[in-house]
Amino acid sequence: MHVSPFFHNLRSAYLAELDDMRHDSDGQLVLDRRLAERRREVSFLVSMLELAPEMVAVVLHKAFSFGSASAMDRLLACEPEDLTAWDSLQPTIEIAPWARATVQLLREQAAGDRFLSIAAALEYMAGSARHAPVHAEDEDDSEEDGDHDDADHDSDEGQPLSADDLDDADGRTREEARADWMAEQGFDRKD
Repeated sequence: MHVSPFFHNLRSAYLAELDDMRHDSDGQLVLDRRLAERRREVSFLVSMLELAPEMVAVVLHKAFSFGSASAMDRLLACEPEDLTAWDSLQPTIEIAPWARATVQLLREQAAGDRFLSIAAALEYMAGSARHAPVHAEDEDDSEEDGDHDDADHDSDEGQPLSADDLDDADGRTREEARADWMAEQGFDRKD
């Protein structure tokens, strides 16, 4: 799978955003609470769809089930000016019932459909971190399985995991992504 520089950079920022939300200052796991807070702020956050999509995309964390790896791989190869339209991408994605109202609200925004394509790509990349890409011969199986809930099938081969499910071995990758993102923002690297 080829990932464009656009999505490569956004992936790092997205994972860093999720990591920043994961624990409070006491080290307690608070991701669910912080995601709930961010979801309640979505009507304010729509102003950031184009400026900081990775900060808004977290409201859709775990909202998508992907039925077509090839459609997502094609999207990930795109640069920002060539993104796959949400209308053509959406039939390959199952939206969780709890997220449908948020998706509808986002679609009403001028940049909403473009943002939804980006958010889907970010979730797909975050969930695919531990899996090899689905091979073409497995594509038909993936599309047939598209109606299943990811939570019940996280261990199935080719089935993406969410960023919450990433194990400790991926911690270094997230730390590197966070350090890269912070350096891009002008902060010095910690050694």
